[in-house]
Amino acid sequence: MKVPAHVAIIMDGNGRWATRQGLPRLEGHRAGVDNIHRVLDCLVGYGVKHVTLYAFSTENWGRPEDEVSGLMSILEEVIYEEAEALHSKDVRVRHMGRRDRLSSRLLDAVSYTQDLTKNNGSINLNIAFDYGGRDEILEAIKQMVREGVCPDDLDEETFARYLYTDGLPDPDLIIRTAGELRLSNFLIWQSAYSEYFTTASMWPDLGEDEIAEAMESFSQRQRRFGALRSEDPSG
Repeated sequence: MKVPAHVAIIMDGNGRWATRQGLPRLEGHRAGVDNIHRVLDCLVGYGVKHVTLYAFSTENWGRPEDEVSGLMSILEEVIYEEAEALHSKDVRVRHMGRRDRLSSRLLDAVSYTQDLTKNNGSINLNIAFDYGGRDEILEAIKQMVREGVCPDDLDEETFARYLYTDGLPDPDLIIRTAGELRLSNFLIWQSAYSEYFTTASMWPDLGEDEIAEAMESFSQRQRRFGALRSEDPSG
């Protein structure tokens, strides 16, 4: 089976999952954190080397204040424990996104996790937190201007080095949960030729069956990257 090297997941539906269970929305976020390990174990089994999870967007700050503060509290509460668990599985963790709006406690936890796992190699886990694709592109342009990059020297390879994903392959497969069909400002430069798969399952319920379906679907795709193979007359 053809396996994607890089799988990115838009983790949608935590709040709706909790509401359907008759629980507070924050319990959906807790369940979402718990599901990371199950999904990672499954993807490792397929041989996936890079996973990027869309955990919190630049737009998510506009959600109700109690939900945002509650989510931050959950992360501050569990991140050290999660770091140890991921480290024991040889997972390398990398934060992708802005850092200037995170609390000092959360920043310390992020730095600790990245440092603890920096030499791990079974799979690379990138957490897109306070991340937005447009914001990422704007920040890259600002940095290039600061460094005086000559426009005539600018190409796609050079530009990509200024993105959060520097050093990573573009995602081969993007999975979105909760039945939504939007990209939602996620990896909009990097996903130019990504394959997409959507499932009605909420993120806390995403499991082996849905991932197997996504992998099977990906393996059947013909990826031309805008070109036409001479042996393929379908166009």
